Amino acid sequence: MKAVFLLLSLMLAGCTTTPPTNVHQPMTARPSARYDAPVGNGAIFQAGYSRPMFEDRRARFVGDTITIKITESTTASAKNSNKLDKSNSQKASVSALAGLPGQSLLGMNLGATSSTAFSGKGEAANNNAFSGSITATVIDVMPNGNLLVSGEKQLSIGEEQEFVRLSGVVNPSFVDFSNSIDSSKVADARIEYKSAGQISEGQVMGWLARFFLNVLPF
Repeated sequence: MKAVFLLLSLMLAGCTTTPPTNVHQPMTARPSARYDAPVGNGAIFQAGYSRPMFEDRRARFVGDTITIKITESTTASAKNSNKLDKSNSQKASVSALAGLPGQSLLGMNLGATSSTAFSGKGEAANNNAFSGSITATVIDVMPNGNLLVSGEKQLSIGEEQEFVRLSGVVNPSFVDFSNSIDSSKVADARIEYKSAGQISEGQVMGWLARFFLNVLPF
């Protein structure tokens, strides 16, 4: 009986588990003080969290946020065609001559015809479009100044949960003055859109069906 309750609890826990991800980890980072200055010294100006007067607000430190505009659109197509035709014709005849052996062959005509035809066509097309925006966090600053960013957005609609995740390497020189950048300018970009809930579970093949699909040879 305990085993049944344990199995049911595991199944219920699996229903609420977030889908796995391939983006860079962690998905967020706490900013650290840039100067060794005391915190909470009673003054309005805090050196540990200040920015120079003429410095813009673009992300450049661990813990800073940056908005990434997802504008992914890919189109790929392939098409080929093969055609082969081959024909062959042969004919033989025996004239009606008197006085020759094999009278049954006199006047007989022989003919043979063969033809071969082959035609093959193949076509493949793939179109993907993904648009939106997400604000990610700088989780690491590389020695050359590039920023490793990662972030996640969760949306709950009824019993369904939607997850939008993104990570990649950003060159600060590509970031505009509004502190945003297009996803096409993010290197090593990993963009995911996954869901967890009853609708997504209904699209997954059961484990027993997957087992027989891998085992059966036909």
